[in-house]
Amino acid sequence: MGNALTMEHHKTDMAIIKEIGATTLRLAHYQHAQEFYDLCDENGLIVWAEIPYITMHMKDGRANTLSQMEELVVQNYNHPSIICWGLSNEITAASAVDEDLLENHRLLNDLCHKLDSTRPTAMANVFMLETDSPILDIPDINSYNLYFGWYLGELEQNDEFFDEYHKQYPDRVIGFSEYGADANPQYQSSAPEKGDYTETYQTVYHEHMLKMIEKRPWLWATHVWNLFDFAADGRDEGGKHGENQKGLVTIDRKTKKDAFYLYKAAWNKEEPFVHLCGSRYKDRAEDITEVKVYSNQPEVTLFVDGNAIETQKGHTIFSFMVPIHGEHTIKAQAGSCMDTILIRKVPEPNADYIFIKRSPVLNWFDAEHFDETCYSVSDTLSELRSNPQAGAIIDSMMSKGASERGDVADAVKDNPALQRMMGRITLISLLKQSGAQEEDIKQLNRILQGIKKN
Repeated sequence: MGNALTMEHHKTDMAIIKEIGATTLRLAHYQHAQEFYDLCDENGLIVWAEIPYITMHMKDGRANTLSQMEELVVQNYNHPSIICWGLSNEITAASAVDEDLLENHRLLNDLCHKLDSTRPTAMANVFMLETDSPILDIPDINSYNLYFGWYLGELEQNDEFFDEYHKQYPDRVIGFSEYGADANPQYQSSAPEKGDYTETYQTVYHEHMLKMIEKRPWLWATHVWNLFDFAADGRDEGGKHGENQKGLVTIDRKTKKDAFYLYKAAWNKEEPFVHLCGSRYKDRAEDITEVKVYSNQPEVTLFVDGNAIETQKGHTIFSFMVPIHGEHTIKAQAGSCMDTILIRKVPEPNADYIFIKRSPVLNWFDAEHFDETCYSVSDTLSELRSNPQAGAIIDSMMSKGASERGDVADAVKDNPALQRMMGRITLISLLKQSGAQEEDIKQLNRILQGIKKN
């Protein structure tokens, strides 16, 4: 629809927000329509409002940032849903933390407090920003944008980041302002992995993140990026041009991805429901398939072709292993709530379910012996760098990558915290994420297998 939305569009969005059971919204990077702020007030949401001061600090942009902040605060002061004013988003992603950047943020922070003494200021910080950076001392509260398990690294590094931060700064207010994984509902997998754009991996990702968040009640707020797929002209990935597909709902608001129902099960306490995942994963080549159910009810029974096969008690996520041999009707029931999907056994995986962006990396370790006393692509970067010979190979490989992705390379090189995070990543994970070909990975592994471990 573009940017000129009608009141009906705003009401549709709000209805979806209420259905998922969210209590907070981060209205990202720009002024939003007064009609939508009104809807937030009426529905009792907790809102973070911010200006379009993002990614890169422009030395001649100070007056503009101050003007936009004044307009944001003065125009929206009387909306009770707004609880903080956002100074910037990922502003250090492409800018050094120098005195000009710090002074700009001090002025914005002071302006907010001058115009509104009742609300705190906030910042959304990019993951590679050092946690001892002086910029974190400027706003009243902070949050971090982390994408471990999608753009780089492993899911567990999100847990490690916040635990380390909270241990080092137990009295600081810290939140989680962005996290997500792209998913095209067309793409499905029985063995989902990072970077495959499947709806299936998106559920794996968000299941981990939900559990991580629930175990850390000291996070002041958490915000999924994003509720809806949205226009992003520079993107061409995951089978869609011009879209960021991290949404829990498609851009036309017509398809709620499975991960949407995960959060609904965790957050919506008023509407009893049960949801069977995988309705778009009809053709399945595996002999035994996983059937996942999301529900806000304490007990779920799974039926296959009318026969009850198992009842589970649990919280939010229920997983059943089901042998398949033909066409099957799968039904999940929790009290009076029911959901049904159809699946069928096929001899080969459905090619329409696979996003072909590179040659698939096979699990060739099953067929190729390797010596555990020597290094391999299964070792972490820090383990490999502990050996001069293996480290030189890795540095050479990383140097070649730096010529192609200088921005990321510079961020790693100049940031000790990011170096430590990268050190925990296995080489195979990094190579697969970068789209390396199978034969190239095998050749690198053969080289590393010639180097004895320390």
